[in-house]
Amino acid sequence: MRITIVGLNYAPDVTGVAPYTTGLARGLQERGHRVEVITGVPHYPQWRPLPGYHGDRLREVIDGVDVRRVRHHIPARHGAVDRLRLELGFGRAAVTRRWARPDLVLTVSPALLATCAVVARARAQRIPVGVVVHDVYSRGVVETGAAAGAAGGFARLERGMIEAATGTVVIHDGFVETFAGLGAPRERMTVIRNWSHVVAPARVDRAAVRARYGWGADEVVVLHTGNMGRKQGLENVVDAARVADRRSLPVRIVLVGDGNQRARLEESAAGVARLQFLPLLPADEYMSALGSADVLLVNERPGVAEMAVPSKLTSYFASGRPVLAATGEDSVTAREVRESGAGLVVGGGDPEALIDGALRLSAMPGAFGVSGQRFAADRLDEERALDSYERWCHGLVGAGVGATVGGSGHGVG
Repeated sequence: MRITIVGLNYAPDVTGVAPYTTGLARGLQERGHRVEVITGVPHYPQWRPLPGYHGDRLREVIDGVDVRRVRHHIPARHGAVDRLRLELGFGRAAVTRRWARPDLVLTVSPALLATCAVVARARAQRIPVGVVVHDVYSRGVVETGAAAGAAGGFARLERGMIEAATGTVVIHDGFVETFAGLGAPRERMTVIRNWSHVVAPARVDRAAVRARYGWGADEVVVLHTGNMGRKQGLENVVDAARVADRRSLPVRIVLVGDGNQRARLEESAAGVARLQFLPLLPADEYMSALGSADVLLVNERPGVAEMAVPSKLTSYFASGRPVLAATGEDSVTAREVRESGAGLVVGGGDPEALIDGALRLSAMPGAFGVSGQRFAADRLDEERALDSYERWCHGLVGAGVGATVGGSGHGVG
């Protein structure tokens, strides 16, 4: 098959959706298909172009995949209008770009507005088109408070996108229920889980890694990685570090990564002794850092429930360390952590509960870590996920123009 994949985020971006779009393109290419990718300028989660991508470096080959980049707005501010401008700019550039006569177009949401534009062009050109949904956009604008007044409009867009596409993949069973609640047809959706895209090293010299980052041998190191944005609600983590200071606990909370809230968080954390910020880490250092921490933290803003499954969880489970989820009791994240058996769930926005949960986990890490690794091996295997995607793609092409493909097939998981 000749496959064109359109998605805003791609390698060398290393967090969020990018590793999965990159892995999908590479996996299909390795299986003998001819893949081209139309994507944006690498900018996430730091929200500025990576060095080397300011000028004309708009075409390159990554792992054998032809990658074509389009220029688009990268907001310095991060309100709803700025996000819409980013998505509309990328979408306009992507749909006006020449496509390499594909048999199939795949497009990735977020970004929703760009995805809808790609679906519309593909259908107009009578090309089968599949959508891969990583976030429930209409729930996200409500749960993060970004543009709650527009939620109804975004819900209609998402429902229309699923109805118009030849087929849609969602990354979690819970998304099927959420979209069905918006009126989208269940039979148009297929569940294929994201996979553990990083590999835990065979051996980690925990003492050496901890010394490198200044972590004491007797400290309980609580590590949070990835994007620092509104969804993560990391003010709660700063407050938890203040609790640890006040209670003179042997706890160090470490925030690794970048995002549009990082500068504000650093400013608010001035004088907090038990909080440390680190930049994004290369893949090998990242997994060593995970394996050397005592507790791996996923924190969500109170009210976040249905919009997303944090991509960091796949890496957390693979690391073999216990996971603490500070989130709503009924959130998708809470369900995932409970199902994996990899850790504990405490209420979001409760810094005392976060600290107490971390201390509990640090006292009994073994069984949780083993359960997480088993879950990753059994349910989050990359090759099986890519096999499921390949079958789905064949189904889209085989259905022909105007047909739809979906069902209850769950791929991995």
